[in-house]
Amino acid sequence: MGLATSCADLTSVESQPPEADHLSVAETFIDRFYAFDSAALTTMLGGATDSIPSIGFYQGWAEGGHYQVVQRLPCEATGPEAVSCAITVQDDLMLALGIDFNVTDTFELSFADGGIASVETSSNDLQVFWDAREWINEEHPELLRVPCRGLFDGGPTPGACIRAMVEGFAKFAASDDFPEASAFLPSASHD
Repeated sequence: MGLATSCADLTSVESQPPEADHLSVAETFIDRFYAFDSAALTTMLGGATDSIPSIGFYQGWAEGGHYQVVQRLPCEATGPEAVSCAITVQDDLMLALGIDFNVTDTFELSFADGGIASVETSSNDLQVFWDAREWINEEHPELLRVPCRGLFDGGPTPGACIRAMVEGFAKFAASDDFPEASAFLPSASHD
């Protein structure tokens, strides 16, 4: 009877879906990302070496841009080997534009052999973010030329890059090219 119980217990443990472990790993990844613990984050990405340059740069960018978590929802399994984590942050870029908008970053983690295999990110950046970047590239390319080498591809100075970008965003906000707030804020019907 004891053997039957042991086998039943073993079967139930073995049949647990990996999503629970993946969710725990994903939550730890997010903790380390926003704690700006680059060494621990890189260690977690040991099986996702292709993701290290972009995620490492993004972490340095987020730290340099003073990302502050406004809302952190629990990570969610989106498949047997996939987890999505949405984190809403306040950052220096939107503050430089004078916009009351918090960006939501979404981290898509895929898993293989029990570890992180890749991480991809996306954000719900407003169009004015892209307009400001284009304006800086046209009007003040000298701001970005050196500090933004390797932008989101493992460049050496992500903190300096975002600080230069913040300076450029402030210049854009003070320019005649800056649109009225109603032109780029999401309408209430989309909330």
